[in-house]
Amino acid sequence: MDFSSGVFGLINLFFAAVIGIYFWQMLRTQQGGKVAVDRESRKEMEKLRKLRSISLTEPLSEKTRPNSLKEIIGQEEGLRALRAALCGPNPQHVIIYGPPGVGKTAAARVVLEEAKRNPSSPFKQWAKFVEVDGATSRFDDRGIADPLIGSVHDPIYQGAGAMGIAGIPQPKPGAVTRAHGGILFIDEIGELHPIQINKLLKVLEDRKVFLESAYYNSEDPNIPQHIHDIFQNGLPADFRMVGATTKTPQDIPPAVRSRCIEVFFRALTDEEVGIIASNAAKKAGFRLEDEALNVIKKYAANGRDAVNILQIAGGSCMSVGDSVISRKDVEWVVSAGQYSPRYEPRIPSKPQIGYVNGLAIHGPNMGSLIEIEAVAIPVQGGTGKLVTTGLVDEEELGGQGRVVKRKSMARGSVENVITILKRFFSIHPENYDIHVNFPGGLALDGPSAGIAIVTAIYSAITEHAVDNRLAMTGEVSILGEVRPVGGIAPKVEAAVQSGVERVIIPKDNWQEAFMDRKDIKVLPVSRIEEAVKIAVLDRDPTLGFLEFPSAIASSSPPLSVGAKSVTGRPI
Repeated sequence: MDFSSGVFGLINLFFAAVIGIYFWQMLRTQQGGKVAVDRESRKEMEKLRKLRSISLTEPLSEKTRPNSLKEIIGQEEGLRALRAALCGPNPQHVIIYGPPGVGKTAAARVVLEEAKRNPSSPFKQWAKFVEVDGATSRFDDRGIADPLIGSVHDPIYQGAGAMGIAGIPQPKPGAVTRAHGGILFIDEIGELHPIQINKLLKVLEDRKVFLESAYYNSEDPNIPQHIHDIFQNGLPADFRMVGATTKTPQDIPPAVRSRCIEVFFRALTDEEVGIIASNAAKKAGFRLEDEALNVIKKYAANGRDAVNILQIAGGSCMSVGDSVISRKDVEWVVSAGQYSPRYEPRIPSKPQIGYVNGLAIHGPNMGSLIEIEAVAIPVQGGTGKLVTTGLVDEEELGGQGRVVKRKSMARGSVENVITILKRFFSIHPENYDIHVNFPGGLALDGPSAGIAIVTAIYSAITEHAVDNRLAMTGEVSILGEVRPVGGIAPKVEAAVQSGVERVIIPKDNWQEAFMDRKDIKVLPVSRIEEAVKIAVLDRDPTLGFLEFPSAIASSSPPLSVGAKSVTGRPI
Protein backbone atom coordinates (compact mmCIF):
# COMPACT_ATOMS: atom_id res chain seq x y z
CA MET A 1 0.00 0.00 0.00
CA ASP A 2 2.78 2.41 0.83
CA PHE A 3 4.45 1.71 -2.53
CA SER A 4 1.16 2.18 -4.43
CA SER A 5 0.38 5.37 -2.55
CA GLY A 6 3.80 6.70 -3.40
CA VAL A 7 3.37 5.91 -7.11
CA PHE A 8 -0.03 7.57 -7.22
CA GLY A 9 1.41 10.55 -5.40
CA LEU A 10 4.21 10.86 -7.95
CA ILE A 11 1.70 10.59 -10.80
CA ASN A 12 -0.48 13.29 -9.24
CA LEU A 13 2.57 15.45 -8.69
CA PHE A 14 3.61 14.93 -12.31
CA PHE A 15 0.23 15.90 -13.71
CA ALA A 16 0.04 18.82 -11.32
CA ALA A 17 3.45 19.96 -12.60
CA VAL A 18 2.37 19.54 -16.25
CA ILE A 19 -0.84 21.47 -15.67
CA GLY A 20 1.03 24.14 -13.79
CA ILE A 21 3.62 24.44 -16.56
CA TYR A 22 0.79 24.61 -19.13
CA PHE A 23 -1.02 27.44 -17.34
CA TRP A 24 2.29 29.16 -16.64
CA GLN A 25 3.08 29.04 -20.39
CA MET A 26 -0.41 30.32 -21.16
CA LEU A 27 0.08 33.15 -18.69
CA ARG A 28 3.45 33.98 -20.24
CA THR A 29 1.88 33.86 -23.70
CA GLN A 30 -0.95 36.11 -22.59
CA GLN A 31 1.47 38.50 -20.92
CA GLY A 32 3.73 38.40 -23.94
CA GLY A 33 0.75 38.88 -26.23
CA LYS A 34 -0.45 41.77 -24.10
CA VAL A 35 3.00 43.32 -24.26
CA ALA A 36 3.05 42.85 -28.04
CA VAL A 37 -0.48 44.28 -28.36
CA ASP A 38 0.45 47.25 -26.16
CA ARG A 39 3.60 47.83 -28.20
CA GLU A 40 1.64 47.69 -31.49
CA SER A 41 -1.05 49.92 -30.04
CA ARG A 42 1.57 52.54 -29.03
CA LYS A 43 2.93 52.51 -32.57
CA GLU A 44 -0.52 52.99 -34.09
CA MET A 45 -1.37 55.75 -31.61
CA GLU A 46 1.82 57.54 -32.54
CA LYS A 47 0.85 57.28 -36.21
CA LEU A 48 -2.59 58.70 -35.39
CA ARG A 49 -1.01 61.62 -33.47
CA LYS A 50 1.22 62.40 -36.43
CA LEU A 51 -1.72 62.22 -38.84
CA ARG A 52 -3.82 64.51 -36.65
CA SER A 53 -0.96 67.00 -36.36
CA ILE A 54 -1.12 67.50 -40.15
CA SER A 55 -3.75 70.04 -41.14
CA LEU A 56 -4.28 71.90 -44.39
CA THR A 57 -5.87 75.30 -44.57
CA GLU A 58 -9.63 75.42 -44.07
CA PRO A 59 -11.48 75.30 -47.41
CA LEU A 60 -13.32 78.48 -48.35
CA SER A 61 -16.57 76.51 -48.50
CA GLU A 62 -16.21 75.74 -44.77
CA LYS A 63 -15.20 79.30 -43.90
CA THR A 64 -18.28 80.67 -45.63
CA ARG A 65 -20.73 78.12 -44.22
CA PRO A 66 -23.65 80.06 -42.66
CA ASN A 67 -23.76 80.13 -38.89
CA SER A 68 -27.03 82.03 -38.54
CA LEU A 69 -30.28 82.50 -40.41
CA LYS A 70 -29.17 85.97 -41.52
CA GLU A 71 -26.27 84.46 -43.45
CA ILE A 72 -28.55 82.29 -45.61
CA ILE A 73 -29.24 84.37 -48.70
CA GLY A 74 -32.43 84.42 -50.74
CA GLN A 75 -34.59 81.86 -48.89
CA GLU A 76 -36.81 84.01 -46.70
CA GLU A 77 -40.01 82.10 -47.41
CA GLY A 78 -38.35 78.70 -47.16
CA LEU A 79 -36.70 79.61 -43.86
CA ARG A 80 -39.97 80.89 -42.47
CA ALA A 81 -41.63 77.56 -43.28
CA LEU A 82 -38.68 75.58 -41.88
CA ARG A 83 -38.72 77.52 -38.62
CA ALA A 84 -42.48 77.02 -38.30
CA ALA A 85 -42.02 73.27 -38.75
CA LEU A 86 -39.09 72.78 -36.35
CA CYS A 87 -38.81 75.60 -33.82
CA GLY A 88 -42.14 75.24 -32.04
CA PRO A 89 -43.24 72.97 -29.20
CA ASN A 90 -44.31 70.22 -31.64
CA PRO A 91 -41.65 69.93 -34.37
CA GLN A 92 -42.50 67.96 -37.50
CA HIS A 93 -40.62 65.85 -40.02
CA VAL A 94 -39.61 67.94 -43.03
CA ILE A 95 -38.61 67.47 -46.67
CA ILE A 96 -36.76 70.40 -48.26
CA TYR A 97 -36.96 70.63 -52.04
CA GLY A 98 -34.61 72.84 -53.99
CA PRO A 99 -31.78 73.01 -56.52
CA PRO A 100 -28.22 72.24 -55.38
CA GLY A 101 -26.12 74.85 -53.63
CA VAL A 102 -28.93 77.04 -52.25
CA GLY A 103 -28.45 76.34 -48.51
CA LYS A 104 -30.71 73.39 -47.63
CA THR A 105 -28.18 71.66 -45.35
CA ALA A 106 -26.99 74.90 -43.77
CA ALA A 107 -30.56 75.96 -43.09
CA ALA A 108 -31.35 72.70 -41.27
CA ARG A 109 -28.26 73.13 -39.08
CA VAL A 110 -28.93 76.70 -38.04
CA VAL A 111 -32.65 76.12 -37.51
CA LEU A 112 -31.84 73.36 -35.01
CA GLU A 113 -29.61 75.79 -33.11
CA GLU A 114 -32.43 78.33 -33.07
CA ALA A 115 -34.88 75.69 -31.87
CA LYS A 116 -32.57 74.90 -28.94
CA ARG A 117 -32.92 78.51 -27.79
CA ASN A 118 -36.70 78.22 -27.62
CA PRO A 119 -37.74 77.25 -24.06
CA SER A 120 -40.88 75.51 -25.34
CA SER A 121 -38.95 73.37 -27.86
CA PRO A 122 -38.36 69.67 -27.04
CA PHE A 123 -34.85 69.97 -28.54
CA LYS A 124 -32.41 70.25 -25.63
CA GLN A 125 -28.94 71.79 -25.72
CA TRP A 126 -27.36 68.39 -26.25
CA ALA A 127 -29.58 67.60 -29.27
CA LYS A 128 -27.44 66.31 -32.14
CA PHE A 129 -27.51 67.03 -35.86
CA VAL A 130 -26.74 63.66 -37.47
CA GLU A 131 -26.14 63.82 -41.23
CA VAL A 132 -26.26 60.90 -43.66
CA ASP A 133 -26.25 60.73 -47.44
CA GLY A 134 -29.10 58.87 -49.08
CA ALA A 135 -26.98 58.10 -52.14
CA THR A 136 -24.19 56.38 -50.20
CA SER A 137 -25.95 55.08 -47.07
CA ARG A 138 -26.26 51.55 -48.36
CA PHE A 139 -27.08 48.44 -46.36
CA ASP A 140 -26.06 44.79 -46.60
CA ASP A 141 -29.01 42.67 -47.69
CA ARG A 142 -27.70 39.86 -45.49
CA GLY A 143 -28.37 42.07 -42.48
CA ILE A 144 -24.69 42.37 -41.48
CA ALA A 145 -24.67 46.16 -41.57
CA ASP A 146 -27.17 48.99 -41.96
CA PRO A 147 -25.65 52.38 -41.07
CA LEU A 148 -29.02 54.13 -41.22
CA ILE A 149 -31.34 51.88 -39.21
CA GLY A 150 -28.89 49.69 -37.28
CA SER A 151 -28.05 45.98 -37.38
CA VAL A 152 -27.00 42.98 -35.28
CA HIS A 153 -23.46 41.62 -35.22
CA ASP A 154 -24.16 37.90 -34.96
CA PRO A 155 -21.60 35.48 -33.43
CA ILE A 156 -20.73 33.90 -36.77
CA TYR A 157 -19.35 37.16 -38.20
CA GLN A 158 -15.66 37.93 -38.09
CA GLY A 159 -14.65 40.20 -35.26
CA ALA A 160 -17.55 39.27 -32.99
CA GLY A 161 -15.15 39.26 -30.01
CA ALA A 162 -15.68 37.70 -26.60
CA MET A 163 -19.47 37.98 -26.79
CA GLY A 164 -19.42 36.33 -30.19
CA ILE A 165 -17.38 33.44 -28.83
CA ALA A 166 -20.01 33.07 -26.11
CA GLY A 167 -22.75 32.97 -28.78
CA ILE A 168 -24.19 36.38 -27.91
CA PRO A 169 -25.63 38.60 -30.71
CA GLN A 170 -24.60 42.25 -30.43
CA PRO A 171 -26.92 45.10 -31.57
CA LYS A 172 -25.19 47.97 -33.41
CA PRO A 173 -27.08 51.30 -33.34
CA GLY A 174 -27.60 53.17 -36.61
CA ALA A 175 -27.94 56.84 -37.44
CA VAL A 176 -31.59 56.91 -36.34
CA THR A 177 -30.54 56.04 -32.78
CA ARG A 178 -27.56 58.42 -32.79
CA ALA A 179 -30.02 61.18 -33.74
CA HIS A 180 -32.32 60.36 -30.79
CA GLY A 181 -33.51 63.65 -29.31
CA GLY A 182 -32.20 65.67 -32.25
CA ILE A 183 -32.38 65.90 -36.03
CA LEU A 184 -31.55 63.24 -38.59
CA PHE A 185 -30.64 65.02 -41.82
CA ILE A 186 -30.83 62.79 -44.92
CA ASP A 187 -29.28 64.47 -47.92
CA GLU A 188 -30.70 63.29 -51.26
CA ILE A 189 -33.43 61.36 -49.51
CA GLY A 190 -34.86 60.37 -52.88
CA GLU A 191 -31.81 58.14 -53.46
CA LEU A 192 -32.52 55.83 -50.50
CA HIS A 193 -33.10 52.16 -51.34
CA PRO A 194 -36.80 51.17 -51.17
CA ILE A 195 -36.07 48.66 -48.40
CA GLN A 196 -34.40 51.38 -46.33
CA ILE A 197 -37.36 53.68 -46.93
CA ASN A 198 -39.75 51.03 -45.63
CA LYS A 199 -37.60 50.46 -42.56
CA LEU A 200 -37.35 54.22 -42.00
CA LEU A 201 -41.13 54.62 -42.17
CA LYS A 202 -41.51 51.98 -39.46
CA VAL A 203 -39.01 53.84 -37.26
CA LEU A 204 -40.82 57.15 -37.81
CA GLU A 205 -44.05 55.44 -36.75
CA ASP A 206 -42.73 53.62 -33.65
CA ARG A 207 -40.01 56.12 -32.67
CA LYS A 208 -37.81 53.15 -31.84
CA VAL A 209 -35.88 50.44 -33.69
CA PHE A 210 -36.61 46.75 -33.26
CA LEU A 211 -33.79 44.42 -34.29
CA GLU A 212 -33.93 40.70 -34.93
CA SER A 213 -31.43 37.86 -34.75
CA ALA A 214 -31.73 34.10 -35.08
CA TYR A 215 -29.11 33.83 -32.32
CA TYR A 216 -31.16 35.71 -29.74
CA ASN A 217 -32.94 33.65 -27.09
CA SER A 218 -34.96 35.54 -24.51
CA GLU A 219 -34.39 32.69 -22.00
CA ASP A 220 -30.62 32.53 -22.41
CA PRO A 221 -29.10 33.57 -19.03
CA ASN A 222 -25.68 34.15 -20.64
CA ILE A 223 -26.95 37.13 -22.65
CA PRO A 224 -26.35 40.43 -20.79
CA GLN A 225 -29.35 42.32 -19.51
CA HIS A 226 -28.83 45.36 -21.76
CA ILE A 227 -29.00 43.15 -24.86
CA HIS A 228 -32.20 41.54 -23.56
CA ASP A 229 -33.57 45.06 -23.10
CA ILE A 230 -32.64 46.12 -26.64
CA PHE A 231 -34.21 43.09 -28.29
CA GLN A 232 -37.37 43.26 -26.18
CA ASN A 233 -37.94 47.02 -25.97
CA GLY A 234 -36.05 48.34 -28.99
CA LEU A 235 -33.41 51.06 -29.40
CA PRO A 236 -34.74 54.60 -28.89
CA ALA A 237 -35.06 56.62 -32.09
CA ASP A 238 -37.23 59.63 -31.29
CA PHE A 239 -35.92 62.31 -33.64
CA ARG A 240 -37.15 64.67 -36.30
CA MET A 241 -36.15 63.83 -39.84
CA VAL A 242 -35.17 66.55 -42.29
CA GLY A 243 -34.75 65.22 -45.81
CA ALA A 244 -33.27 67.29 -48.62
CA THR A 245 -33.59 66.59 -52.30
CA THR A 246 -33.03 68.16 -55.69
CA LYS A 247 -35.87 66.05 -57.11
CA THR A 248 -39.49 67.06 -57.48
CA PRO A 249 -42.19 65.96 -55.01
CA GLN A 250 -43.49 63.44 -57.54
CA ASP A 251 -40.16 61.58 -57.30
CA ILE A 252 -40.46 61.03 -53.53
CA PRO A 253 -42.52 58.04 -52.26
CA PRO A 254 -45.98 59.22 -51.19
CA ALA A 255 -45.68 57.34 -47.88
CA VAL A 256 -42.69 59.51 -46.96
CA ARG A 257 -44.28 62.75 -48.13
CA SER A 258 -47.46 62.08 -46.14
CA ARG A 259 -45.46 62.08 -42.90
CA CYS A 260 -43.57 65.30 -43.62
CA ILE A 261 -44.06 69.03 -43.94
CA GLU A 262 -42.82 70.03 -47.40
CA VAL A 263 -40.63 73.13 -47.66
CA PHE A 264 -39.42 74.63 -50.92
CA PHE A 265 -36.18 76.52 -51.49
CA ARG A 266 -35.91 78.45 -54.75
CA ALA A 267 -33.07 79.03 -57.16
CA LEU A 268 -30.89 82.05 -56.38
CA THR A 269 -30.99 85.17 -58.51
CA ASP A 270 -27.80 86.62 -59.96
CA GLU A 271 -27.87 89.41 -57.37
CA GLU A 272 -28.11 86.90 -54.52
CA VAL A 273 -25.24 84.90 -55.99
CA GLY A 274 -23.28 88.16 -56.06
CA ILE A 275 -23.96 88.75 -52.35
CA ILE A 276 -22.68 85.26 -51.52
CA ALA A 277 -19.54 85.81 -53.61
CA SER A 278 -18.87 89.20 -51.98
CA ASN A 279 -19.29 87.79 -48.47
CA ALA A 280 -17.00 84.87 -49.30
CA ALA A 281 -14.33 87.21 -50.66
CA LYS A 282 -14.38 89.24 -47.44
CA LYS A 283 -14.06 86.15 -45.26
CA ALA A 284 -11.17 84.88 -47.39
CA GLY A 285 -9.35 88.22 -47.32
CA PHE A 286 -9.64 89.00 -51.05
CA ARG A 287 -10.72 92.19 -52.76
CA LEU A 288 -13.14 91.38 -55.55
CA GLU A 289 -13.30 93.84 -58.42
CA ASP A 290 -16.79 94.84 -59.59
CA GLU A 291 -16.23 93.48 -63.11
CA ALA A 292 -15.01 90.18 -61.66
CA LEU A 293 -18.16 90.01 -59.51
CA ASN A 294 -20.30 90.57 -62.60
CA VAL A 295 -18.69 87.59 -64.31
CA ILE A 296 -19.38 85.39 -61.26
CA LYS A 297 -23.01 86.54 -61.25
CA LYS A 298 -23.28 85.62 -64.91
CA TYR A 299 -21.82 82.12 -64.66
CA ALA A 300 -22.44 80.85 -61.10
CA ALA A 301 -25.73 78.95 -60.98
CA ASN A 302 -25.80 78.82 -57.17
CA GLY A 303 -23.87 79.76 -54.05
CA ARG A 304 -21.61 76.71 -54.21
CA ASP A 305 -20.55 77.59 -57.75
CA ALA A 306 -19.80 81.15 -56.67
CA VAL A 307 -17.60 80.03 -53.77
CA ASN A 308 -15.76 77.47 -55.93
CA ILE A 309 -15.04 80.01 -58.66
CA LEU A 310 -13.86 82.51 -56.10
CA GLN A 311 -11.61 79.98 -54.36
CA ILE A 312 -9.84 78.93 -57.56
CA ALA A 313 -9.46 82.52 -58.75
CA GLY A 314 -8.14 83.52 -55.32
CA GLY A 315 -5.67 80.66 -55.31
CA SER A 316 -4.36 81.79 -58.69
CA CYS A 317 -3.91 85.33 -57.35
CA MET A 318 -2.15 84.18 -54.18
CA SER A 319 0.33 82.14 -56.23
CA VAL A 320 1.68 85.40 -57.62
CA GLY A 321 1.38 87.32 -54.35
CA ASP A 322 -1.77 89.26 -55.22
CA SER A 323 -4.93 89.68 -53.12
CA VAL A 324 -7.10 91.37 -55.75
CA ILE A 325 -9.31 89.15 -57.90
CA SER A 326 -9.76 90.71 -61.32
CA ARG A 327 -12.14 89.99 -64.16
CA LYS A 328 -9.32 88.26 -66.03
CA ASP A 329 -8.80 85.87 -63.11
CA VAL A 330 -12.48 84.91 -62.95
CA GLU A 331 -12.78 84.55 -66.72
CA TRP A 332 -9.86 82.13 -66.67
CA VAL A 333 -11.63 80.00 -64.03
CA VAL A 334 -14.88 80.08 -66.00
CA SER A 335 -13.07 79.00 -69.16
CA ALA A 336 -11.02 76.27 -67.46
CA GLY A 337 -14.08 74.93 -65.62
CA GLN A 338 -16.28 75.11 -68.73
CA TYR A 339 -19.03 76.96 -66.89
CA SER A 340 -22.11 77.89 -68.92
CA PRO A 341 -23.89 81.23 -68.54
CA ARG A 342 -26.97 81.29 -66.34
CA TYR A 343 -30.23 80.92 -68.18
CA GLU A 344 -31.86 84.28 -67.52
CA PRO A 345 -34.86 84.76 -69.83
CA ARG A 346 -36.04 88.35 -70.26
CA ILE A 347 -39.16 89.82 -71.74
CA PRO A 348 -38.87 91.25 -75.29
CA SER A 349 -38.33 94.98 -75.67
CA LYS A 350 -41.63 95.58 -77.51
CA PRO A 351 -44.97 93.87 -78.19
CA GLN A 352 -44.98 91.30 -80.99
CA ILE A 353 -47.64 89.51 -83.00
CA GLY A 354 -47.86 85.81 -82.10
CA TYR A 355 -45.40 86.05 -79.19
CA VAL A 356 -46.51 85.35 -75.59
CA ASN A 357 -44.60 85.15 -72.33
CA GLY A 358 -45.59 81.85 -70.73
CA LEU A 359 -44.58 80.47 -67.33
CA ALA A 360 -43.43 76.95 -66.44
CA ILE A 361 -41.85 74.86 -63.70
CA HIS A 362 -38.61 73.08 -64.59
CA GLY A 363 -37.38 71.86 -61.20
CA PRO A 364 -38.20 71.83 -57.48
CA ASN A 365 -39.66 75.28 -56.75
CA MET A 366 -37.97 76.61 -59.89
CA GLY A 367 -40.14 78.71 -62.18
CA SER A 368 -39.09 80.07 -65.54
CA LEU A 369 -40.32 82.39 -68.24
CA ILE A 370 -40.88 80.51 -71.50
CA GLU A 371 -41.36 81.79 -75.02
CA ILE A 372 -44.38 80.74 -77.05
CA GLU A 373 -44.41 81.69 -80.71
CA ALA A 374 -47.18 81.27 -83.26
CA VAL A 375 -47.43 82.02 -86.98
CA ALA A 376 -50.64 81.78 -89.04
CA ILE A 377 -50.52 81.67 -92.85
CA PRO A 378 -53.87 81.86 -94.74
CA VAL A 379 -54.70 78.91 -97.02
CA GLN A 380 -57.59 78.15 -99.35
CA GLY A 381 -60.40 75.69 -98.90
CA GLY A 382 -60.06 74.96 -95.21
CA THR A 383 -56.94 72.84 -95.73
CA GLY A 384 -54.92 74.40 -92.90
CA LYS A 385 -52.52 72.31 -90.86
CA LEU A 386 -51.26 72.54 -87.30
CA VAL A 387 -47.55 72.09 -86.61
CA THR A 388 -46.01 72.07 -83.14
CA THR A 389 -42.26 72.20 -82.54
CA GLY A 390 -40.20 72.20 -79.38
CA LEU A 391 -39.78 69.59 -76.65
CA VAL A 392 -43.46 68.77 -76.39
CA ASP A 393 -44.13 65.93 -78.82
CA GLU A 394 -44.12 62.74 -76.76
CA GLU A 395 -43.67 61.47 -73.22
CA GLU A 396 -43.36 58.09 -71.55
CA LEU A 397 -45.23 56.79 -68.56
CA GLY A 398 -44.21 53.49 -67.06
CA GLY A 399 -43.38 51.27 -64.20
CA GLN A 400 -43.21 47.62 -63.23
CA GLY A 401 -42.10 46.55 -66.69
CA ARG A 402 -44.80 48.46 -68.58
CA VAL A 403 -44.08 51.60 -70.57
CA VAL A 404 -46.80 53.63 -72.29
CA LYS A 405 -46.06 56.39 -74.77
CA ARG A 406 -48.59 59.13 -75.16
CA LYS A 407 -48.97 62.50 -76.75
CA SER A 408 -47.77 65.13 -74.29
CA MET A 409 -50.36 67.23 -72.49
CA ALA A 410 -48.74 70.40 -73.85
CA ARG A 411 -49.33 69.26 -77.43
CA GLY A 412 -52.86 68.27 -76.45
CA SER A 413 -53.36 71.83 -75.24
CA VAL A 414 -52.41 73.12 -78.68
CA GLU A 415 -55.08 70.95 -80.29
CA ASN A 416 -57.69 72.06 -77.76
CA VAL A 417 -57.02 75.63 -78.84
CA ILE A 418 -58.56 74.93 -82.25
CA THR A 419 -61.90 74.11 -80.64
CA ILE A 420 -61.68 77.11 -78.30
CA LEU A 421 -60.93 79.57 -81.11
CA LYS A 422 -63.86 78.31 -83.16
CA ARG A 423 -66.38 78.37 -80.35
CA PHE A 424 -65.48 81.41 -78.30
CA PHE A 425 -63.72 83.71 -80.76
CA SER A 426 -65.55 82.81 -83.99
CA ILE A 427 -62.23 82.21 -85.76
CA HIS A 428 -61.71 79.40 -88.25
CA PRO A 429 -58.19 77.99 -87.73
CA GLU A 430 -58.72 75.48 -90.56
CA ASN A 431 -58.23 78.40 -92.96
CA TYR A 432 -54.63 78.81 -91.74
CA ASP A 433 -51.43 76.85 -91.61
CA ILE A 434 -50.57 77.35 -87.96
CA HIS A 435 -47.10 76.78 -86.56
CA VAL A 436 -46.63 76.88 -82.77
CA ASN A 437 -43.07 76.81 -81.47
CA PHE A 438 -41.64 76.51 -77.96
CA PRO A 439 -38.04 77.76 -78.28
CA GLY A 440 -35.41 77.89 -75.56
CA GLY A 441 -34.66 74.19 -75.09
CA LEU A 442 -36.78 73.72 -71.94
CA ALA A 443 -38.82 70.53 -71.94
CA LEU A 444 -42.44 71.57 -71.67
CA ASP A 445 -45.28 69.35 -70.55
CA GLY A 446 -48.53 69.74 -68.74
CA PRO A 447 -51.55 71.87 -69.60
CA SER A 448 -50.46 75.05 -67.81
CA ALA A 449 -49.48 76.77 -71.07
CA GLY A 450 -53.05 76.51 -72.35
CA ILE A 451 -54.11 80.16 -72.10
CA ALA A 452 -50.74 81.30 -73.44
CA ILE A 453 -51.14 79.06 -76.51
CA VAL A 454 -54.69 80.38 -77.15
CA THR A 455 -53.41 83.95 -76.91
CA ALA A 456 -50.45 83.32 -79.20
CA ILE A 457 -52.54 81.70 -81.97
CA TYR A 458 -55.29 84.31 -81.61
CA SER A 459 -52.65 87.04 -81.94
CA ALA A 460 -51.12 85.39 -85.02
CA ILE A 461 -54.47 85.04 -86.81
CA THR A 462 -55.86 88.48 -85.93
CA GLU A 463 -52.48 90.22 -86.29
CA HIS A 464 -52.88 91.96 -82.93
CA ALA A 465 -49.73 92.19 -80.82
CA VAL A 466 -49.50 90.82 -77.28
CA ASP A 467 -48.39 92.94 -74.32
CA ASN A 468 -44.68 92.21 -73.85
CA ARG A 469 -44.77 93.25 -70.18
CA LEU A 470 -47.27 90.54 -69.30
CA ALA A 471 -46.91 86.79 -68.66
CA MET A 472 -49.54 84.12 -68.10
CA THR A 473 -50.15 80.59 -66.89
CA GLY A 474 -53.27 78.45 -66.68
CA GLU A 475 -54.99 75.42 -68.13
CA VAL A 476 -57.90 76.06 -70.47
CA SER A 477 -60.75 73.63 -70.99
CA ILE A 478 -62.57 73.20 -74.28
CA LEU A 479 -65.49 74.95 -72.55
CA GLY A 480 -63.37 78.07 -72.15
CA GLU A 481 -62.75 77.79 -68.41
CA VAL A 482 -59.34 78.70 -67.00
CA ARG A 483 -58.42 76.01 -64.52
CA PRO A 484 -55.85 76.03 -61.69
CA VAL A 485 -52.30 74.81 -62.17
CA GLY A 486 -49.36 74.00 -59.90
CA GLY A 487 -46.32 76.02 -58.93
CA ILE A 488 -47.97 79.45 -58.95
CA ALA A 489 -45.63 81.04 -56.39
CA PRO A 490 -42.35 80.13 -58.17
CA LYS A 491 -43.92 81.10 -61.50
CA VAL A 492 -44.78 84.55 -60.18
CA GLU A 493 -41.23 84.90 -58.82
CA ALA A 494 -39.82 83.91 -62.21
CA ALA A 495 -42.03 86.55 -63.85
CA VAL A 496 -40.68 89.22 -61.52
CA GLN A 497 -37.07 88.22 -62.20
CA SER A 498 -37.71 88.38 -65.95
CA GLY A 499 -39.01 91.95 -65.87
CA VAL A 500 -42.73 91.16 -66.10
CA GLU A 501 -45.06 93.83 -64.70
CA ARG A 502 -48.36 91.89 -64.81
CA VAL A 503 -49.12 88.18 -64.67
CA ILE A 504 -52.37 86.36 -65.45
CA ILE A 505 -53.20 83.34 -63.28
CA PRO A 506 -56.30 81.14 -62.79
CA LYS A 507 -58.76 82.58 -60.33
CA ASP A 508 -58.65 79.40 -58.25
CA ASN A 509 -54.90 79.93 -57.73
CA TRP A 510 -55.40 83.36 -56.21
CA GLN A 511 -53.70 84.03 -52.85
CA GLU A 512 -54.30 86.99 -50.58
CA ALA A 513 -50.53 87.49 -50.35
CA PHE A 514 -50.52 88.61 -53.99
CA MET A 515 -52.39 91.77 -52.98
CA ASP A 516 -49.41 92.94 -50.93
CA ARG A 517 -46.90 92.63 -53.77
CA LYS A 518 -45.52 95.90 -55.05
CA ASP A 519 -43.19 94.40 -57.68
CA ILE A 520 -45.87 92.80 -59.87
CA LYS A 521 -49.62 92.92 -60.44
CA VAL A 522 -51.33 89.52 -60.32
CA LEU A 523 -54.52 89.26 -62.36
CA PRO A 524 -56.85 86.27 -61.69
CA VAL A 525 -59.18 85.13 -64.49
CA SER A 526 -61.80 82.41 -64.77
CA ARG A 527 -62.52 82.53 -68.54
CA ILE A 528 -60.25 82.44 -71.57
CA GLU A 529 -61.95 85.56 -73.00
CA GLU A 530 -60.79 87.56 -69.98
CA ALA A 531 -57.19 86.44 -70.44
CA VAL A 532 -57.08 87.28 -74.15
CA LYS A 533 -58.75 90.65 -73.58
CA ILE A 534 -56.13 91.60 -71.00
CA ALA A 535 -53.15 90.37 -73.03
CA VAL A 536 -53.89 91.38 -76.64
CA LEU A 537 -53.27 94.95 -77.81
CA ASP A 538 -54.88 96.73 -80.71
CA ARG A 539 -53.33 96.36 -84.16
CA ASP A 540 -51.20 99.40 -83.34
CA PRO A 541 -49.49 98.73 -79.98
CA THR A 542 -49.56 102.45 -79.14
CA LEU A 543 -53.37 102.44 -79.14
CA GLY A 544 -53.65 100.32 -76.01
CA PHE A 545 -55.64 97.21 -75.24
CA LEU A 546 -58.12 95.56 -77.57
CA GLU A 547 -61.79 96.00 -76.72
CA PHE A 548 -63.89 92.88 -77.31
CA PRO A 549 -67.56 93.02 -78.22
CA SER A 550 -69.72 92.77 -75.14
CA ALA A 551 -70.94 89.33 -76.19
CA ILE A 552 -67.46 87.89 -75.91
CA ALA A 553 -66.42 89.99 -72.92
CA SER A 554 -69.39 88.64 -70.98
CA SER A 555 -68.59 85.03 -71.93
CA SER A 556 -71.84 84.59 -73.86
CA PRO A 557 -72.34 81.76 -76.40
CA PRO A 558 -70.47 82.09 -79.70
CA LEU A 559 -71.66 84.59 -82.30
CA SER A 560 -74.18 83.29 -84.79
CA VAL A 561 -73.40 82.62 -88.44
CA GLY A 562 -73.56 85.82 -90.50
CA ALA A 563 -72.28 88.03 -87.67
CA LYS A 564 -68.81 89.51 -87.66
CA SER A 565 -65.91 88.19 -85.63
CA VAL A 566 -63.64 90.28 -83.43
CA THR A 567 -61.37 90.72 -86.45
CA GLY A 568 -64.12 92.40 -88.40
CA ARG A 569 -64.17 89.60 -90.97
CA PRO A 570 -67.39 87.85 -91.96
CA ILE A 571 -67.85 84.44 -90.37
